[in-house]
Amino acid sequence: MKQREIYLINLNPTKGREQRGVRPAVIISGDTMNKNLGLCMVCPISSKIKNYACCVELRKNKINNLDSDSEIITFQSRTVAKDRLIKKIGEITEEELSKIFEGLFKVLKY
Repeated sequence: MKQREIYLINLNPTKGREQRGVRPAVIISGDTMNKNLGLCMVCPISSKIKNYACCVELRKNKINNLDSDSEIITFQSRTVAKDRLIKKIGEITEEELSKIFEGLFKVLKY
């Protein structure tokens, strides 16, 4: 698994308002962490686009292999065990990754 890849992931069980269910998520952690730990950092992806300032909209295409236009939910980022990842379904671009980092910066700053 590598940074920028989108995996189908099982986020259950959850508590409260955490993003839940089996859904796509993009790996945001660096490849050194991804290679050497049993963990990775992800941002879940939702097909419900709410246009929050810190989130990143994704148009479905042959690179990300999403079923519909979606949104990367940066404020729901979390570290997960690798065994939550079910299968790779696609990836995002470097530009989209940069937008995620910008969104994370906003979440952490404000």
